[in-house]
Parts: sequence; C-alpha cells; structure tokens
Amino acid sequence: MRRAVITGIGPITCVGIGREAFWKSIRAGRSGISLLTSFDTSELKARCAGEIRDWDATVFFPPHRLKRLDRYAQFSVASALLALEDAGLPWSHERPTARIGVSFGTALGGIANAEHEHQRFLKKGSRGVNPTLALQVFGGSAHSNIAIECGFRGPGTTNSNSCASGVVSVGEALRYIRDGMADVMIAGGAEAPLSPLTFGAFDFIKTMSRWEGDPPFACKPFDLDRDGFVMGEGAASLIIEEYEHALARGVRIYAEVLGYGLNNEAWHMTTPLPGGEMVMACMQAALTDARLDPTQIDYINAHASGTQLNDSNECAAIRGVFGAHADQLAVSGTKPFTAHPLGATGAMETAICALALHDGYIPPTLHHTTPDPACDLDVVPNTGRSQPIRYALNNAFGFGGINAVLALGRLD
Repeated sequence: MRRAVITGIGPITCVGIGREAFWKSIRAGRSGISLLTSFDTSELKARCAGEIRDWDATVFFPPHRLKRLDRYAQFSVASALLALEDAGLPWSHERPTARIGVSFGTALGGIANAEHEHQRFLKKGSRGVNPTLALQVFGGSAHSNIAIECGFRGPGTTNSNSCASGVVSVGEALRYIRDGMADVMIAGGAEAPLSPLTFGAFDFIKTMSRWEGDPPFACKPFDLDRDGFVMGEGAASLIIEEYEHALARGVRIYAEVLGYGLNNEAWHMTTPLPGGEMVMACMQAALTDARLDPTQIDYINAHASGTQLNDSNECAAIRGVFGAHADQLAVSGTKPFTAHPLGATGAMETAICALALHDGYIPPTLHHTTPDPACDLDVVPNTGRSQPIRYALNNAFGFGGINAVLALGRLD
C-alpha cells in the first residue's frame, strides 16, 4: 500500500499566518478570539469571533489577480502557497504537472462575498455587481484557483461537508495517494463567513456562544459553562505526499496519515445522535483503516466545539471506543485558539496534530475553569504538555450528522 505523509503546512488563522507563527501561538497558549469588528453586531447576541485583522492579500497576489479572488479564495490559494513553500515543493504555472492534485473543503464557500455583492445589486442594479461574481461564489473556486495558480492538473475537488470538510479533504487526499492517482495532494480547507447575514444565521439558531465577558473566554470546550461555538475565518493547507516521493526529495516529514473514517448519523441536521454510536463507528473505522489498536492512541484532537450536547456526546463516544484506555488519553479541544472557521477547522486541527506528533507537544484546552462531570476525560486543561506522541486521532463533526476522523502517526 502506498503511504501518505505530511511534508508542508500552511495555516492562515487568527493566531498566526504561516506555520512558524501559528505554532508559536499554540505553544504560547494565545487565543485569537476577539470582539468582531468587520460589521455592527449590536442587534445580535453573539459578538465574538476569530477574525483575521492583519490580512494583506497583496503580499500573495498582484492587483490583476485580486480582482478575481474574493476573501475565501484568497485564503485558499495563499495557504496552499505557504504549504508549498514549507514543503520546499517547486511548482510552475507555465509547466503544469498531472501528478499533483488539490483536495479542499469548505462549508460555505464564497457566500459572504455573494452577500456583499447582493447589497451592491440592491443599490446600483446589475451594473454595480462585480462581473466575476459567478466565478467567486462557488465552493470549487478553492481548488480551481490553486490548480490554476500552480499548474496542478491532478485530481481536483472541493467538498462541502460542513464542519467536517477540512478533515474530509485530507482523508480523500489519502485515498488519491494510495490509489496512485497522484504523488502529491494539496489538502485543506478555507472559510470566510464573517458577514452580517451569514454570521447572523448561526446566531438565530442559537448555536454560537453569547458570552459577554473577556472575548477569548467565549470558547470553552468541555467546561460546564460552555454555551456554543465561536465562528472564525481562515484556511489551512497541508502537503500530503507519497512516502517514497518525499524520501527521494529528502524533505522533513511532520507525520504520516494512516487512516480515515467517514459516515453520517442519518438523524438530525444539528443535534447529535443520542448514544454516539456513529461517532464511535467513525473513530473505529479510522483505527481499522490505520491498522491500529485503540490502546496505541496517545492523543485525540477532539471536535470539542463548545456546545453542550456535542462535547458530552463526544466524550461518551471516546469512552465507548477506548474503554479503560480512555483514562490514559490526552484529549484536547483547540478551537479556543483558532475559533471555529467551519469547513477550514478540520484542516487547521490536522496541522495541529501533525505538529504535535513532530514536536512531542500536546496543546491544551484553554479556558477550562469548571469541570463538567459529563466530560470526565483528561482534557489537558489550560496548560500544554511536552511529551512524546506516537499516534493521534483528529475528530471533526458537522451539521447534517457528518462525522470524519483521521488517524495520524509519527515517523521516527
């Protein structure tokens, strides 16, 4: 079986842009959550977000390219360029290759830009609308623009599996590598949802935190007082490379992608299936695909969105799969760092898992002040740990009952 390894990481997040800045913030325990400033939230209950305030697209794109790229596509392409640079992988638009592909994910694609253009349409009619709008709003603009920018003619796809999208993109990249359809895949996710109607739509259904205190504390997974997720924006790309191909290049390998599980609960659009049987099945599927026993897992980067039902359901499912070994696991939720950029989050958290495996460092669950008896695992409260990690799982669950899990391992 062809093996797949991670050789490049390109995050664009509210805690840092680029692998070095991103990981430095994680290790420092710094949250990127703040009060949302890009529009007036006075009529909403949720007011905190993971907003990227220092984004400068001109660092990555000339003016003529920016005319065709909305914020979502900018994040997508720029994160891919950062990952390619980190992996030392050459590319050329003029000399395209069929052995490199792109697998991306997003929950909402260019919907925020469409919202902005609709306001222009109401004020000025069709003449006021950006003539490239039709090319910007569809989710597939992520992988398409990366492929166009870099000349990648291998498999190209953007999935839209809600908050599981980023993990699905890496899992599908693993399949393409295994099946010999590509030697390298750029896998990741991007999201730019911080606009009034889009943000407000989630506020209306009461899934987001309505915290009114210090903004970073709005996101508190596993805590008894958690009250919802905090929306964010950004992207993360990973270079998923066939193992022998990476060895031949002599590049650094962060981790190996060993297994992948994907299923649907067929239950409800927002409420997890009681009992967590499909979450358990998904984790077990990833373990089976990776040929790992549950007792071999050292760390789980949990979905841990900060909602009451999701966090307790996930903890119960972990106990169901791991039994007595659950008490030996470190299980942290890292959304207090990055917030929750929906379809991009799973890719960000895969990057965190890869760096945790490579560096031997388990990131903490920040802002854990009041333990919840329903979340009675070792959630690595508030302070990270330096310790060797051999194998890790990355959980991601999305609206519609979509569950996706990755198993990753360290290469010695």
